Amino acid sequence: MATTKIVILNWNGAQHLARFLPSVVRNTPSWAGIVVADNGSTDDSLELLSNRFPTVETICLEKNYGFAGGYNRALERIEADYAVLLNSDVETPEGWLEPLIATLEAMPDVAAVAPKLLSVAEPDRFEYAGAAGGYIDYLGYPFCRGRILGATERDEGQYDDARDVFWVSGAAFCCRLEAFRRTGGFDETFFAHMEEIDLCWRMQLAGMRIRIEPRSRVYHLGGGTLPTSSPAKLFYNHRNNLAMIFKCAPTRQRITAALLRPLCDLAAALSYLAAGNGAGFISVVRAWRDFIASHKRLSAARRTLRAQRTAEAGHIYKGSVVVRYLFGTRRFSSIKSLADDAKDPCCP
Repeated sequence: MATTKIVILNWNGAQHLARFLPSVVRNTPSWAGIVVADNGSTDDSLELLSNRFPTVETICLEKNYGFAGGYNRALERIEADYAVLLNSDVETPEGWLEPLIATLEAMPDVAAVAPKLLSVAEPDRFEYAGAAGGYIDYLGYPFCRGRILGATERDEGQYDDARDVFWVSGAAFCCRLEAFRRTGGFDETFFAHMEEIDLCWRMQLAGMRIRIEPRSRVYHLGGGTLPTSSPAKLFYNHRNNLAMIFKCAPTRQRITAALLRPLCDLAAALSYLAAGNGAGFISVVRAWRDFIASHKRLSAARRTLRAQRTAEAGHIYKGSVVVRYLFGTRRFSSIKSLADDAKDPCCP
């Protein structure tokens, strides 16, 4: 039987572990192991794990390598066929894991699959980080079935069909460990944010598929490490998104983004400034400064990816989700070119 490990990356998250880890231990089948990889915590996380969760394996990293670097190092140290990367602020109900593993077992070309992501605070509403599977638009802005920019929908069963998507959330990311390693894992220069979308894109360039399986659901608190309004989060989201497009996008999309994204990000920066959020304005400026400074490294990464690709990624919205949002779109189902495309290579 294939082996599975649940891997939870922790950094100073003792409160989250105390609150959410019991559900993971209680509702994870005995055939799957649970590992907490500690990213150099300075709180009492390790003491808590030792005292309250003796059956949970612990990996101790010497410092905080971020989400990307921490998971890369943790997954180097485990042996398994499948790894489920699970945030420390995720609550898992009974039966959450089995549909994910069944998908990977039945579909050898699926590299990663994720559950439906719902909110801990409002269990009948999708959670921002991944909802029911993610897409990007032509300028690289991510959105989800159940979440358009900052607007989340109530879960009314409207996205309960399993299907291929462009990306799935790193909050609950079930993957083939071999595929994770073969595609290079997370880009450690990202540190945190957007790294799972970048990886999903690279997996698709390698000819693999990304899938959502809503028969599995988990509940995510969100913002456990950095709140949504954090200047650091704004910086990482803007910088990493630009880097991802530069590395992964085909030429026409990359040129289009190069022409239009500076205007979009300038508008975003000025909106932060107008709202009295000077730190947000500075975050966008810093993101562009770092992106430009990384041009040589990103160009080398792009050349390597384009030389190795065996396919192009699908499920990219050819329009602008930002424009749709400005004109009132708040539900994924309103984007007909995606919502009506229910074709499934497994279910003709």
